Amino acid sequence: MLRFGHGNAFAAEMKMSENANVSDEPLICVVDDDSLIRNSTQRLIHSLGFRVEAFASAEEFGSAGCLEETACLILDVRMSGMSGIELQRQLASRHREIPIIFITAYEDEVMQAQAISEGAVAVLIKPFSEEVLLDALDAALSSNDRKPSARNV
Repeated sequence: MLRFGHGNAFAAEMKMSENANVSDEPLICVVDDDSLIRNSTQRLIHSLGFRVEAFASAEEFGSAGCLEETACLILDVRMSGMSGIELQRQLASRHREIPIIFITAYEDEVMQAQAISEGAVAVLIKPFSEEVLLDALDAALSSNDRKPSARNV
């Protein structure tokens, strides 16, 4: 199941990540506590030509220093520690409007509607196809100021 919502332009304020290459390509950050999903999603996004960094928790993402250059966040909904929904709310409360794609193994329509109403671009149900992720990335990237197409990267 795939649900799309309205995207947002994002405001940048933090320093560049030490691990990111300086590039014109958008930086996609994947945050998932499941290493199999995190690593496979990271490899897929990298194969599409994007810069990508992956984190095992919302807290790890928050301390990485790459918020400023993050063009899109792919967040697991349920993680140990801070959840993806909590990170979305924290970013919104700080006026950091980064396009977010949620990924989840749970088909919870209430959570999906809530995530979309709070600004998520899409909610993808695991397992999801490469094409579904590409469509969601396209929507997310065209919703922010950089506006590259995922299909042209």
